[in-house]
Order: sequence, then C-alpha cells, then structure tokens
Amino acid sequence: MRLRLILPQEILIDQQVRKVTVEASEGYVTLLPRHIDYVTELAPGLLAFVTPEDREEFVAVDEGILVKCEDEVLVASRNAVRGPDLGKLRQAVTDQFSRLDERERMSRDALARLEADFVRRFMELGK
Repeated sequence: MRLRLILPQEILIDQQVRKVTVEASEGYVTLLPRHIDYVTELAPGLLAFVTPEDREEFVAVDEGILVKCEDEVLVASRNAVRGPDLGKLRQAVTDQFSRLDERERMSRDALARLEADFVRRFMELGK
C-alpha cells in the first residue's frame, strides 16, 4: 500500500507501507493491503504504520480525514508531527504545540491592536 499524509503546507509522508493503524472517530482501525475501500474522520491521536522493512513508525495527527482507495491510503490533516519513537514524538509534539500557542498569542495581540486602532480612527472621523 502507499501511504500519503498531506498537510496544508507539505506532504509529510509518501511511501510504501504494509499496515496502517489510526484512531478514527469510531475507534482504532487497522488497514491492510486487501482491506475494503474505506473513509473515516480522524480523531486527534497516533497514526502508526509498518514499513516494508518491518519497522514501525509513528505520527501524531490532529483532526483529519482518511481515505483508503484500492492500494492507496490518503490522510489529510491540519497538523501532524513525525517521530522515530514514542518518547521523541511526545517531545516533538510538545515543542510544536508550544510554538503554535506562542504564534496564536502573537496573532491575537496584533488583531486586538488593529481593532483598537480601527475604533480610535472611527471615533476621530465622527469629530
């Protein structure tokens, strides 16, 4: 099977795999090459896959969607972090989320300044 994990800014994974296990909205699902075609909504959690060399790899994914069609598994998510093992993956997720929190805080601050400036200028027009 071919696994493709697509993010808004990049294709994180595009490789052959033997098995994919993911947490869907209805529970964990394992997909093998001869699994029927399948579509599901993903819950935030882990996606695990086994490479043709029998190496298990992990990806932390945000909400998204999974589509299995014939020999291809497509996963689309807003955010995902790939890690070599679960310990390093946990640290990578923590680091990325703290960066996202900081960016969101900065964006909210900038928006608040813009709104305040807009209101101030609007009030000046009325004078």
